[in-house]
Amino acid sequence: MEPMRPGKINTPALTPGPGRLARRRSALIGGALALLFLGALAGCSRGGNSTATQITVAGSTSVTPFAEQLAEEFMRQHRGQQVNIQGIGSSAGIQATQPGAADIGMSSRALQTDELAELEPIVIALDALAVIVHPDNPVENLTLEQVRRVFAGEIANWRELGGPDAPITLVNREAGSGTRGAFEELVMGKGGPPLSYRAIRQGSNGSVRAVVEGDPVAIGYISLGVVSPQVRALRIDGVEASAANVSAGRYKLVRPFLFVTRRGGTPGPLATAYLEYVLGEEGQRSLAQAGLVPAPRKETRWKR
Repeated sequence: MEPMRPGKINTPALTPGPGRLARRRSALIGGALALLFLGALAGCSRGGNSTATQITVAGSTSVTPFAEQLAEEFMRQHRGQQVNIQGIGSSAGIQATQPGAADIGMSSRALQTDELAELEPIVIALDALAVIVHPDNPVENLTLEQVRRVFAGEIANWRELGGPDAPITLVNREAGSGTRGAFEELVMGKGGPPLSYRAIRQGSNGSVRAVVEGDPVAIGYISLGVVSPQVRALRIDGVEASAANVSAGRYKLVRPFLFVTRRGGTPGPLATAYLEYVLGEEGQRSLAQAGLVPAPRKETRWKR
């Protein structure tokens, strides 16, 4: 078999070392929050960021496309109401919700203990993390341990996985990403090896997918809901990444998509109406059609 050759990537970026990574993460979150607070101040000059006719929903770039779709459907039924969706990353969205710069936050990772003290998580759907490769890659299945070793940089050639003699191009998410945090928890494991620093780093599911589309020896991970025919999701331990396998508990790389609100208070009427729409029959059906798994059927104050 002739070795596959990597495609050309226009702007590859290697992940920096731990110190620079932490500083860059803080700078990115700080910049996103600064923009959001400026928007809040501008909103206040018009009568407040959250008004009777406008709310801001900010956070995870993975949740963003689904929240946007739901917002469009909601606004078609509620003329004159505006739901502004801002994809600024899970950590930035959580931080924006705490002081009220955002009415609702979006997260694709579980909340940390200190965050739970101030915020209430609301599961809107379940999402699978799909490990993706180029369609021309002959490898179809990896064990979870193999995926862990690949992203730790311990396996660097496809030949070690039953594929061609070609170096593996790793594609990772940026620091502060909820998707990256979920991958570290579900795949790398607590106390496990860190993600390799020698990886192309991207800022969204779409950009990870685009890199893998253009590189026959690349491997990355994205939300199952945005897998396209231009990439192929690997089976993990012989189990296909699918909504049916997530629902049945067979596929293990599963994380919640969360909306978060401040504890100790009730969101305004518009925020409450949007939450009820998302968790209602119509919103859940829309999310299922988009490739996500409906939220677990638990009684919450948001469920009708």
